[in-house]
Amino acid sequence: MLEFRDLFQWDRFITPTVIKTFYWLVIVLSVLFGLSGIFSGLALMAISPFTGFLTIISSLAGVVVGIIFSRIAAEFVLIVFRINEHLGAIREQGQPR
Repeated sequence: MLEFRDLFQWDRFITPTVIKTFYWLVIVLSVLFGLSGIFSGLALMAISPFTGFLTIISSLAGVVVGIIFSRIAAEFVLIVFRINEHLGAIREQGQPR
């Protein structure tokens, strides 16, 4: 787990532990923006039903795309750190003892 002293030491990366928090934050924001778009679409349906319907559909699609892209971005960051760990292990094996 992340400790306060880890912020001032460079022996351990904090991004792998923090990225999960940012992932869930992006999920919550994506859902909130989607709900905002849905409510806007419902209000717009009183003026123009087709435009309101398109707004609702695009809001739902935006939520799905936001969740997928946030997951891809989070996994990419975690993969980069995992590659770094594996390269460090390979380097350790190659050094003479």
